[in-house]
Amino acid sequence: MKRVLLFGGSFDPIHHGHLIVARAAAEAIDADRVVLIPSAAPPHKQNASLAPAAVRVELCRAAVAGDPLFDVNDWETRQTGPNYTLLTVRHFRDVLPRRSEICWLVGMDSLVELHTWYHARELADACTLVTVGRPGVEPPDRQTLESFLTREQADRVLAHIVQSPLIEISATDIRARVAGGRSIRYLVPDAVAAVIKNRNLYRTL
Repeated sequence: MKRVLLFGGSFDPIHHGHLIVARAAAEAIDADRVVLIPSAAPPHKQNASLAPAAVRVELCRAAVAGDPLFDVNDWETRQTGPNYTLLTVRHFRDVLPRRSEICWLVGMDSLVELHTWYHARELADACTLVTVGRPGVEPPDRQTLESFLTREQADRVLAHIVQSPLIEISATDIRARVAGGRSIRYLVPDAVAAVIKNRNLYRTL
């Protein structure tokens, strides 16, 4: 059985923080593959002005080119309207080999907001939620989780909080640095920096 770790996000742009925590989580759960899934219109960022979806897919592909652990999938960017994690998980359940184990990577800041997610209880059954730490964010306690999940689901969520480096790299800061003419070296892979430069991305905010 293959274990696939799905990692969704706006990736505007993808940076070393994303890649470091994704690899750490994959190693912690012994995942066979990490799939980066750039979003088209994240439900929690409906008013955000994102770089075009095709460009963010290109940035992701540039970031992981040649790395056998990673794939990039553009399914969400081809959907209309806001897409929800549960719908994406159901899609991958349909297209992956039948016995694949599907995991979904979230940051601790997302886990503490899980009660606001679309059909959170169904999501907790549809996949294994794998959580990595975020600087300054404490994990929710069991009582909080059991206010909207079953006891068994809460057990599973808490059992899959994994250790990873606490990386404080911000896509917002990267965009601001580009707009201000400052270097983003060491914040993003060189291939990503090259796409940003060649496409003249983030020059204005």
